[in-house]
Amino acid sequence: MAVLGISRFERFFRAASGVDVDKNDLRRYHEFLDAKLYDLLLIGQARAKANGRDIIEPFDLPITKGLQECIHRFRRLDEEIEVEPILELLARRPPLDIAVRDVTDERLPEIAGGLSYALAQTFRIVFPDRRNPQTTQWERVQRMFDLLL
Repeated sequence: MAVLGISRFERFFRAASGVDVDKNDLRRYHEFLDAKLYDLLLIGQARAKANGRDIIEPFDLPITKGLQECIHRFRRLDEEIEVEPILELLARRPPLDIAVRDVTDERLPEIAGGLSYALAQTFRIVFPDRRNPQTTQWERVQRMFDLLL
């Protein structure tokens, strides 16, 4: 990721929750984002197949009320920081058994933004006194997301 992208993500996490991230955290963040988008798409694939379709529609993705609210908060925050163009590059779609409708694919950067906002908020809630999360905090937060998504 280019230096400009790194500084935008640092600003994003700071603005979203007061958490400071560095280059090492961005690798962890990228792994988190890949895993959670894959999880959402796997469930979307299962829903599409269960309904006899061979293409994933936006409504197949398991977007909860909380994640939807985080997507809306991300949009408001992103107007100022402009992270979404970078998320378009990061929100890669993994290979699946069925196709993904274009409109679903186009939503992935916003969903990634909502996940990012939720991640930043989770650090603040679980570790209110920790400004710069370390490996242990990243692992704990990842396990929480694995339980919920």
